Amino acid sequence: MMKTLLTIAFLAASSYCVQAQTTGIEALPTSTIFVASSGMWEQDALPQKEGQQNAAGTRGYYKIAAMRQADGTAKIYLQRIAYTAGGPQLVETVELEEFAQMKAYVTDVRPESSNGASDVPGLFVTVHLKTDPKQKEADAWTVLIDELGDMKIEKASN
Repeated sequence: MMKTLLTIAFLAASSYCVQAQTTGIEALPTSTIFVASSGMWEQDALPQKEGQQNAAGTRGYYKIAAMRQADGTAKIYLQRIAYTAGGPQLVETVELEEFAQMKAYVTDVRPESSNGASDVPGLFVTVHLKTDPKQKEADAWTVLIDELGDMKIEKASN
């Protein structure tokens, strides 16, 4: 009897620990196929959004997310995340319409470097995609944001 009670207590505790470790991850849509955080941005002041705390920081990083649609194509989003005293705060999300117009099947999203945040503002990410699911090799497209915040999306030239 005591062994059974200990086993039940152990299972309950381990179940609680697993739940504690995954808090928030359940909010990530199952349609998310790639996410890459890369690059950094700086801004003089961040506008306060209704219902949010003011993002007092003037620096942050970019995040690119590819979300699979029901037809297998993907939508790609660019987010700006602010560094704040309370942790990362979402500043804005923008769909990258250039990829939606292509009806792209995204096969990979890669940052320029895996060395962490850069000290220089900007972003360089490569999106590998197919415009036909039967296509053997994926095409590479770059998403480039310069130090002034201007964005360019173009087919990669190697």
